[in-house]
Amino acid sequence: MNFLLNAQSSSLDKTTFLKKILAFFRLSRWANLLFFALTQWMFIYCIIDPIFNVSHIQPNIHGILIPLLLFSFVLVAAGGYIINDYFDLNIDQINKPDKVMIDKYISRRWAIFFHSLFSIASVVIGVYIDNKAEIHLLGIANFIYGLLLFIYSLSLKKKLLAGNLLIAFLLAWVIIVITMCEGNQFILLGHHRIVNTQKLLRYTILYAGFAFVINLIREVVKDMEDVEGDRKYGCKTMPIVWGINSTKVFVAVWLVVLISILILLQFYALQSQWWFFTIYCVIAVIAPLIKAFKKLSSANSPKDYHEISTLIKIIMFTGILSMVFFRIYE
Repeated sequence: MNFLLNAQSSSLDKTTFLKKILAFFRLSRWANLLFFALTQWMFIYCIIDPIFNVSHIQPNIHGILIPLLLFSFVLVAAGGYIINDYFDLNIDQINKPDKVMIDKYISRRWAIFFHSLFSIASVVIGVYIDNKAEIHLLGIANFIYGLLLFIYSLSLKKKLLAGNLLIAFLLAWVIIVITMCEGNQFILLGHHRIVNTQKLLRYTILYAGFAFVINLIREVVKDMEDVEGDRKYGCKTMPIVWGINSTKVFVAVWLVVLISILILLQFYALQSQWWFFTIYCVIAVIAPLIKAFKKLSSANSPKDYHEISTLIKIIMFTGILSMVFFRIYE
């Protein structure tokens, strides 16, 4: 009898442990972390490497430093997600009670521990990369990145537009920082530089700009989805301060701006005979953006805004995947 009780207890312990592990992955938003890593890896592989290879110059971030760079940003982002859920516990219990992990599977104390561990580890890895690549950037950049995520979770996300703009910029920074890591290459080469810096800056602005705008749109749509819980706890998000209709206009304007820029971009692509790039962008990026625009006008419930948010997240993914064409055509 005791054997059966012990076996049952052991089975329950394993089940509980498994639930905690799954809860930890959900808490740290593993899918988003993979997206960040993919974005940085593709920018290095499809943009940085071809430009430097043509000039027969080795980038600062190469070899083992590439996965270390990706890992450092995964860590700081994971820490940001954890601390965000820590401060948003009460709001999330209203907006998305089924997704609350803290206090249900993971204690608040452990949440703080993991946030601190991941943030410190990202800075340590950044400093190591700085020393190896002699760039003196990533250590302080990761520290500031983690600090801004903490400030966002603590207060900025409750303020009108400030939190939205910060998160949009931090996603764009994932791309910008790759180019900045190579900045000293251009200075050292001086007037004799043979790296096509204009092309690199053009592609950086293109994808960082896309990341900024599309994420700004998604953050505001998420605010419309979460308006009930945000209002109860005194948040001053755009839907609460401006109202839903005015917020819809804000999102619609940015959607039109983004769609227009992407359409203009296709004319330049066609001049270079990038036929497959244009076909891909029209089908996988522009058409879904138009669909999101149409869905926005009729949306009137959290479920509707969640569907739009999910669609925009897919567009972010397909937009980043378009980098592969620069590897093919260059």
